[in-house]
Amino acid sequence: MTNIISFIQELIVNITIIAWIIFFLTWVIGWAIKGSPIPFLRVKRAGERMIEDAVWAAFWLAMGTTVFALIAYIANTFYQPLPEPPTI
Repeated sequence: MTNIISFIQELIVNITIIAWIIFFLTWVIGWAIKGSPIPFLRVKRAGERMIEDAVWAAFWLAMGTTVFALIAYIANTFYQPLPEPPTI
């Protein structure tokens, strides 16, 4: 049972790290597109949309991480192992 729990915890950590990396990459690309000297307004708007979407994604990623950490803390606090089964 502990192997499954540690596997799930490691999986959550790895997915969260990948999500933060994708957020940062999108945010950097959005600012690069928005600040580039391209005369096309649509391209600059696309950069602005990427920045806005990245900020919203970071907000929800932070909220989700906080909620799951709180659930894990509460579960670990109140966890009691099951008693041994009765023997005949």
